[in-house]
Amino acid sequence: MSEFVNYLMNLVKTKNPNEPEFHQAVYEVAISLSLVMERHPEYRKEKILERMVEPERVIMFRVPWVDDQDEVQINRGFRIEMNSAIGPYKGGLRFHPSVNLGILKFLAFEQVFKNSLTSLPMGGGKGGSDFDPKGKSDAEVMRFCQSFMNELYRHIGPNTDVPAGDIGVGGREIGYLFGQYKRLKNEFTGVLTGKGLNWGGSLIRPEATGYGSVYFASEMLATRGETLEGKKCLVSGSGNVAQYTVEKILELGGKVLTLSDSNGYIYDEEGIDREKLNFVMDLKNNRRGRIKEYAEEFKNAVYTPADPGLDYNPLWNHKADCAFPSATQNEINGKDAQNLLKNGVYLISEGANMPCTPEAIDLFLDAKILYGPGKAANAGGVATSGLEMAQNSMRYSWTREEVDNRLRLIMKNIHKTCVDVAEKYGTPGNYVNGANIGGFIKVADAMIDQGIV
Repeated sequence: MSEFVNYLMNLVKTKNPNEPEFHQAVYEVAISLSLVMERHPEYRKEKILERMVEPERVIMFRVPWVDDQDEVQINRGFRIEMNSAIGPYKGGLRFHPSVNLGILKFLAFEQVFKNSLTSLPMGGGKGGSDFDPKGKSDAEVMRFCQSFMNELYRHIGPNTDVPAGDIGVGGREIGYLFGQYKRLKNEFTGVLTGKGLNWGGSLIRPEATGYGSVYFASEMLATRGETLEGKKCLVSGSGNVAQYTVEKILELGGKVLTLSDSNGYIYDEEGIDREKLNFVMDLKNNRRGRIKEYAEEFKNAVYTPADPGLDYNPLWNHKADCAFPSATQNEINGKDAQNLLKNGVYLISEGANMPCTPEAIDLFLDAKILYGPGKAANAGGVATSGLEMAQNSMRYSWTREEVDNRLRLIMKNIHKTCVDVAEKYGTPGNYVNGANIGGFIKVADAMIDQGIV
């Protein structure tokens, strides 16, 4: 089936030049699906994967806004509506200078499989802008969000496309976006998830991606008769996902040693306890500071500034049992993977989207460690977004305990799907194949049922 993979990749690269992240995401899936194509020639005949790599719709638009100095600024906005075979498009909005078409297509493609694995009726999409909210005033962020929604509102809706937050889009941004949508449409509907609790949001939604990543790790450990109790953990990032990953690790008895941001990382040999985590949450969520301030506050911690000249990230070069990459794509390369394995790490649970390069993934699979790919391990965020959509439809709110129990059950079921499918296709313990194939089959069968559309 390498012939099929080569054919597909040539097609994707020809149609989508200069989009390496998208090529990488498709390649990883294609390798796994070569196992499926041998058993199900109908998927080849109907050209299901060729159709899945082509977005159903790509929306790109200008976003003009005025900063606090009365200067006109222009950013670019995007929405990739990738696949709606099993439900309305669902996926986050990312506001970050690195945002471009290729990155959003990779994220939207991943989202299709991730949403399918949750078993909730959600298609896959992604969007955002090259706008950077960092360092902007609330008034500037509001003006940008309103301008962004002035175009986006034409393409979204509770039964069409339901965006959420992602990097650079938290509660503040979702609030401004929702307010402008409501104003333009003159209706109050569940068109965005990640809303405030007092106007349609769900309990546990901010925590869900981090919590889900740790729940998935717990399920992987359980296959070896182990728990997180006493495990030393490396966590990257210091935003929403990283914060709640740390919180749940602490709750389950683990010890967290690291956190990071784009400027560098901290290593705390004593461990990041609840008090220190509260400091990080205030630092990042309220004061919007940098992680180096942690080392200034807690003298036992060591801060290491980022060094772009290094071919590895020293954060991943510490003795530990588990690693939770929770920052961004391709943050663990082959050298980092070697360092992790050398230092005793035998569990990776991806809180970020595609944080490991193909070389790193191959090393983890060859070493037969517990490796949970993002489309399975970080599906808790979109799963709880789906639960928020359900609550909005019912005009009802579940308790914190109810949502958390549902989230844990969803992550348990995703883990079971990955394990069962990997075994069925002759690669037991390979969560990459389990997630890719498990996510694909549901969407593929729905596409066949619905005809050539």
